[in-house]
Amino acid sequence: MLRWFLARLLVAGATVLGVTTLVFALIHLAGDPLAGLVPPGSSPEQLTQLRHAYGLDRPLPEQYLDFLAHAARGDFGESWRQKRPALDAVRDRLPATLILAGAAMTLAAIGGGALGVAAGARIGRPVDWIARSIAMAGQAAPAFLIGAVSIFVFAVRLRWLPASGFDGPAALVLPTIALAAFPMATTIRLVRAGVAGALDAEFVRTARGKGLTEGRIVRGHVLRNALLPALAFAGFQASFLLSGATVVEAVFSYPGIGQLALIAVADRDLPVIEAYVATVAVLLVFVSIAVDVIARWADPRLRENGYDRAGSTA
Repeated sequence: MLRWFLARLLVAGATVLGVTTLVFALIHLAGDPLAGLVPPGSSPEQLTQLRHAYGLDRPLPEQYLDFLAHAARGDFGESWRQKRPALDAVRDRLPATLILAGAAMTLAAIGGGALGVAAGARIGRPVDWIARSIAMAGQAAPAFLIGAVSIFVFAVRLRWLPASGFDGPAALVLPTIALAAFPMATTIRLVRAGVAGALDAEFVRTARGKGLTEGRIVRGHVLRNALLPALAFAGFQASFLLSGATVVEAVFSYPGIGQLALIAVADRDLPVIEAYVATVAVLLVFVSIAVDVIARWADPRLRENGYDRAGSTA
């Protein structure tokens, strides 16, 4: 277990380093970092002063090594627009995004799991048709479209819910639904397939032969096997929710790190962009490790089949 955990930490560190390095390179390959910061008509002397002030007049390898040295300590410099530490700007907005992503993940897991179990246990019945219809709609409609339609219907026409901001629980309803639609649809399909397949397995027929009720068979024998594919999807789901939150936050003017990142990209506020990417990368690798630990606990076969060997899950 310890060997596996250390290997996962090594992979996590390499992932964060690779992502931050890629973003650093793309930022400098995309053009002059000062293009969105310098006022029109600035003199060459002003440009030279700004480059020196932000350290952009040094060789690129030197800038990169300096960036890594400071990033390792959580120092991404001062925001060019907000004039305060970039990581503080991200931290201030992070709780709002975590609340939104957590609410969406909870809705996707509970709603998708419940509908998937009901549909898988009743193939061809009305609940199966309803669950499949919801899954198809969730996978077909993009989050920004669901968000725009829900704003028009529930905020503009019916006036039931707020259209933007984060002033309370009511303001969380529409963005949560828009963000949870796709992962919930995928969870429904995975759990439905898992339950339907498990109900045809030999151990279920044996349980029926012993006189166990269908409800007890599903709860005690089917769920643990059927939910493993959905659990494996949870790591990808977390990454989708954090990245998809950027679009949803823009649609609903939700004050999270996604909206902050969009503003930083428009303003070419490089320290904030780098702090945002590093923060999201750390969150994703943490979630990935947590999901792997839960999967190992839920399915002993992962340990028995050499899962503990270093590099086997990289």
